[in-house]
Amino acid sequence: MTRFHRWIVDLFNALAAWYYRHKYGAAARQLGRELHEEPDGRRGFIILEIDGLGYPYLRQALKQGYMPYLSRLLLSRKLRLGRWRCGLPSTTPAAQAGILFGNNWDIPGFRWYDKATGDSILCKLPGATRVIQEQISTGRVGLLSGGSSYTNLFDGDARLALFTLSALGKDRLFENVRGFGFLILFALSPLRVIKVIGLSLWTWLAYVVKRLASWLRLRRKSSHFTFLGPLFEIANNIIFREVTTFCVLIDIYRGMPAIYAAYTGYDEIAHHFGADSKEAFRALRSLDKQIRQIDRMRQLYRRREYDLYILSDHGMTPSVPFRWAYRQTLQQLIAHHTGHESDPPGRIEEAEGFPERGIRFLLDEVRGLESRPHTMLSARMWQATRRRLEEHLLAGAPESQWDLDRHHDIQVRNSGSLSHVYLNVTPRQMDLSEIAVLYPSLLEALVNHEGIGAVVGREGDDVVIVGRSGTLHLGPAGWRVVGRNPLTGLPDPEWAAEQVSRLARFPHAGDLILLGAWDGDRVVSFEEQVASHGGLGGAQNWPFLAFPARERSLAQEIEGAEEIYARLVQIYRKRTEG
Repeated sequence: MTRFHRWIVDLFNALAAWYYRHKYGAAARQLGRELHEEPDGRRGFIILEIDGLGYPYLRQALKQGYMPYLSRLLLSRKLRLGRWRCGLPSTTPAAQAGILFGNNWDIPGFRWYDKATGDSILCKLPGATRVIQEQISTGRVGLLSGGSSYTNLFDGDARLALFTLSALGKDRLFENVRGFGFLILFALSPLRVIKVIGLSLWTWLAYVVKRLASWLRLRRKSSHFTFLGPLFEIANNIIFREVTTFCVLIDIYRGMPAIYAAYTGYDEIAHHFGADSKEAFRALRSLDKQIRQIDRMRQLYRRREYDLYILSDHGMTPSVPFRWAYRQTLQQLIAHHTGHESDPPGRIEEAEGFPERGIRFLLDEVRGLESRPHTMLSARMWQATRRRLEEHLLAGAPESQWDLDRHHDIQVRNSGSLSHVYLNVTPRQMDLSEIAVLYPSLLEALVNHEGIGAVVGREGDDVVIVGRSGTLHLGPAGWRVVGRNPLTGLPDPEWAAEQVSRLARFPHAGDLILLGAWDGDRVVSFEEQVASHGGLGGAQNWPFLAFPARERSLAQEIEGAEEIYARLVQIYRKRTEG
């Protein structure tokens, strides 16, 4: 580069820095968010999360030219690209809890149920996420301490939070944002307003036309077709996206030490159209422009030096909804095999005499099943069931431990290709042998169903994973396989077994945990999604991480979101510990 060319570049950078300082400085002052203290000289970091984008689909999007700016960063070696394993469950709550607090224990899915209280937990409600954050953050310092959080589930101890569920309703949100964010955004950039309005109208029309065509093509099997549906896409993929980027740019001007912003548009679109659909990849093209804006601000306005990270919390796997494939929901299947659909008058009252008479009948049945080597459940499982009946249940334990009036109170909580089933005859977690006693045909039906890859439960101190061809026992005495390992079809059965074992030991895991069947290409989803995540199999377990090339520790294999927290804490230790 000649001296003249260098002078031109320096002049452009100086003008750009002046422009950013003038524009975003004014916005910060009007928002009441001017940073009064001077930066401390330590490097900050910016983490941009693309919700749901799996490593293989990012590579595909880069190859097809949907993300040219990110591609340029990678080709110039300013960033390095790798993949990591998010673990089980492959959901946003578990991943963000691990990244932001280094702890995602007892987050069994996106939805679950508390048998002790009867509460349903849904990780899109502020109250639920606030309680979860209080539990996972105990004794820990959040990754974003002193920084900012945008469009996340948890705030990571951020000083400022916008569109962050765990912070909604807290005084600090209104204190710092003051409700003027949208008005300032509109006032400062009329062209941005016109752009947002135009994109919103176009998105609504395109969404309705395409979903209507899909609905007709699939003979009314397309998921959740409504004319109001695109409003969620407009909010996630246009309005929240633009406001989030605007706030990140202001924070760079202000010199905030840590910034974490999540972009959720791709995830929502991919669920309904596919992880590699044109609709989903077009959302990535728009996100690439946001990355470019943020990175340019980071490089040109250097009040604080920032490292840029771009990552996803989990991936997605192509899926077929359970209802589409089998003409019934998982709930209906369970209801059919627990007698819920045909409940004759007086059955509840008759249950009072169930323990002695009913268990003796079941004991005879179990002995018969135990003698059949070809049964779907292993012989060991039926032996355990018989022993429980003979040694414990006939002694009167059901009357003291079970509330048989709640025999039909069964709660099912689905998170994509993962499902938790809760049986409310007792507030504690039940053993598989107990379930076999109360619901004789349920386990056989679930294990034998081609849409279910594995049924997971507990038996004493062991976690038991049951498939159509065998059973895997995981316990203090080690691993024991009877027949064929039910996780053999997965790329890494040993890793999968460790993940399932950890999940099954969560206090709020279901009495039964069901994993949607994976055939090497698609996974069965218990929600109506053509691309899903939550369980095991395919790209849902492989999110990506783009990181500064000099951070070699991040190039090493990462097994779980908690490891990302640990490595970033090591890199930025002084601020995090402070």
